[in-house]
Amino acid sequence: MKKKYRKQPYDVANIRRLLEPGPVVLVSSAWQDKTNIMTMGWHMMIGFKPALFGCYIDESNHSYDMVVNSRECVINLPTAELLEQVIGIGNCSGAEQDKFSLFGLTATPAEEVAAPLIAECYASFECRLADAHPNPNHPLFVWEVVRAHVATTPRLPKTLHYRGDGEYMVSGREIATLDRYPNQRR
Repeated sequence: MKKKYRKQPYDVANIRRLLEPGPVVLVSSAWQDKTNIMTMGWHMMIGFKPALFGCYIDESNHSYDMVVNSRECVINLPTAELLEQVIGIGNCSGAEQDKFSLFGLTATPAEEVAAPLIAECYASFECRLADAHPNPNHPLFVWEVVRAHVATTPRLPKTLHYRGDGEYMVSGREIATLDRYPNQRR
């Protein structure tokens, strides 16, 4: 018998903790011989061909001016092993320090954009700004992924997911494949 859940009222302002959009990423940027990294948990895939990635970057973030001016960035996918760096990067400003040095991360050259890849991340996606709709409440950026770099192992990395209020969870365990469900559309 399938489990039924007893439910209670929940603050709609906190549903983000249940519907988080995907793994936490580290956004690296470059502008005028400076680099920066920011931690991001609010993003989404919005297109496949071309690959389009949407995200919010607030004007108060040091990375905002860097990506607006350069119109480029790299979306880096950290694994659970980088939890301390992910949290630390999210809790300080790159305006005052070099986050690559501060957190012991390696900046490696990208092939299509000026922003660096983070060598310690499982995957890195070089992006160019396809569209931006900044407004006072939600500065939405749409990035076209122009080059992807992904590690060969593990197949399912243990990625971090931010649930809000300083709480993270880890994913990376396969529970089903389409091969087990032959009637599922591909």
